[in-house]
Amino acid sequence: MGHPAVRCSLQLGRLRGTRQGDLHAGPTGRARPDRRGRGGAREPAGLVVGRPDWLLPCPAGHPPWGFCGPRPRPRGVWHRLHRRARTRHVEAVPACAEGSAGPYAARSNERRKPLARPRAVLTCSVCGTANEDGRKFCVECGTKLAAGCPVCGTVNPAGAKFCGECGTPLAAAGEGAAAGTVSAELPDLAGNGIPALGLGPVSERRLVSVLFADLVGFTAASEARDAEDTREFLSRYFEVASQIVDRHGGIIEKFIGDAVMAVWGTPTAHEDDAERAVRTALEMVAAVAGLGPEGERLQVRAGVLTGEAAVTIGATGQGMVAGDLVNTASRLQSVAAPGNVLVGEATYRAAAGAIAFEDAGPQELKGKEAPVPAWRATAVVARRGGQGRAAVLEPPCVGRDEELRALKEQYHATAREGKPRLVTIAGQAGIGKSRLAWELEKYLDGVVEQIYWHEGRSPSYGEGISYWALAEMVRGRAGIAETDDPETARRRLGEILEQVVPDAGERKWVEPRLSGLLGLEELPAENREELFAAWRTFFERLAEQAAVLLVFWDLQWADQGLLDFIEHVLNWSRNSPIFVLAEARPELFDRRPGWGPGVRSASLLHLEPLHQSSMRQLLLGLVPSLPEQPLRAITERAAGVPLYAVETLRMLIDRGALLNRDGQFTLVGELPVLAVPETLHELIAARLDALEPQDRSLIADASVLGLSFPVAALQAIAAVPAELLAKRLERLV
Repeated sequence: MGHPAVRCSLQLGRLRGTRQGDLHAGPTGRARPDRRGRGGAREPAGLVVGRPDWLLPCPAGHPPWGFCGPRPRPRGVWHRLHRRARTRHVEAVPACAEGSAGPYAARSNERRKPLARPRAVLTCSVCGTANEDGRKFCVECGTKLAAGCPVCGTVNPAGAKFCGECGTPLAAAGEGAAAGTVSAELPDLAGNGIPALGLGPVSERRLVSVLFADLVGFTAASEARDAEDTREFLSRYFEVASQIVDRHGGIIEKFIGDAVMAVWGTPTAHEDDAERAVRTALEMVAAVAGLGPEGERLQVRAGVLTGEAAVTIGATGQGMVAGDLVNTASRLQSVAAPGNVLVGEATYRAAAGAIAFEDAGPQELKGKEAPVPAWRATAVVARRGGQGRAAVLEPPCVGRDEELRALKEQYHATAREGKPRLVTIAGQAGIGKSRLAWELEKYLDGVVEQIYWHEGRSPSYGEGISYWALAEMVRGRAGIAETDDPETARRRLGEILEQVVPDAGERKWVEPRLSGLLGLEELPAENREELFAAWRTFFERLAEQAAVLLVFWDLQWADQGLLDFIEHVLNWSRNSPIFVLAEARPELFDRRPGWGPGVRSASLLHLEPLHQSSMRQLLLGLVPSLPEQPLRAITERAAGVPLYAVETLRMLIDRGALLNRDGQFTLVGELPVLAVPETLHELIAARLDALEPQDRSLIADASVLGLSFPVAALQAIAAVPAELLAKRLERLV
């Protein structure tokens, strides 16, 4: 007698079956039945991963849900592999077809013979191509493939025989990975042509920003054009659109007639994805205006929405993003006026720090029951990366007195001794690094008669970003705007050089190298030290007139060349009062372990989370009448991160949970569950995507257990040795 398949879906660490009851991940990681019988039908979207003698139902004569054959190791292999693949649905394969005499039709007291070892497949995480076992590079895109450990998930160098983290034999395990993606091919056990394992593209829910852009009236205008002229124009249009999307780190989802759909937030999220999408839409509107034939001005209208969607990662030849978000973004684009960019509320909130918006009012969209609030993007008002998300609610500076005092002392020592110094303010996102630098700026404005303040931000994406922050500083000193043409920029650069570098011969040497830095001409073909010396000379001559302060934002994204230049300034500017202030996240020290104390005349200020008393002071400084219940809840949930606390408070005010009545805030009804503020979704998603695959898997396992849990419980779910788990937690905490 044959045995039916068990259809089930993985949901937060549980296999929920449609028959006989629920399957749970037991304390040792093994599947076990739940006798309460609450199974509900779900659509399967994959296949169970694991040893067939473990996961398949037993032959006739055994109790329902008994698992025959050798006892499985106390590791939920099927569970962990699917978690790593970020797939939530699985399906168990039938043991054998009716009347068959396969390996699972043996008597119950006989030990089954194991199946042939699976053939490993190395799936490229860049293009999704499945490569044969033994390949070192992807046959489709050339990406170097690496071996992923089947036990701990660590990505090992290509050709490695043993895992460098836990010592598991990689070749013997028959598992491979490309950038942490695990896949394998198993025989067809059911005789129905379906393999026992198919991980390929994986699906998940992600926060994404979707852009739709459409040529206005092009369909009607193309009727009067020759077909080849229309094709030539569309080719240019799609090429320009693709370049702009790529420059801002997006992915072209598809071209539909004369419309373009692009996506940000997948396969890797960034904290400014919404801002990138809006910048792209504004650039497309400007670029397309000059593409049409002479005397014909073409226009584009665009719509951008940010929200949760179903995303298929690694998909080829099919839609990557699906959901109501996509349809609504298309509808929003259709009601935008020619040359305009409309965005939804979540996009507006996420990008308001860098983009100027006008309220466009509620929009009646086809197929939507209620009007959709919309805003019109008008212009870019900040450099890439925007500004602090909590700019609307400006909190007081609390709990940083010692750090601010140290910054002041370092600056005064630089000015007094006439020697360069570097101070790096390090800490996680939202911890208060930018605020501390701003407090220093306010202090210096009040006590220093003259100072040359420069600042530049290292972007996380874009073309030609080498030395980007340094170029911003030079542009700012010369008064060069982004909209200036090259001739105007050269003139202004020449004027500032005449003021700063009095020696004509030295000025002639410095000017072409600064022009190359700004992209006004090709950099001279010479060694890098010569360029560094010229750029350094510009700031040294400034420092002869007054102290110079260089503020580098987001140094964790800086190119290696910029980091080398900062060290060059510290090593070679022996008698110049140049104070370098760098703001960075901990990722910088992964790339540059010797940064900070390892650099000459450098110090490090690491910002720890604020104490609860400081958090209460911060919130009451924003809203003095804040009721005790939300004050206590926000303080506990924010865990010492000021940005999280401020954004949560703003979310409660925006949603009407806190109402301002004559200057007194009162709680309306019960305090709602404090979800993560929408404005921080991208930031958190970006941090998760930046982790190693095994660390993301560990966080996914930990999320099942709640905000606090015993380490032993996490070890049981993650199924990793205690020593290895301790190392991973040390990296994450």
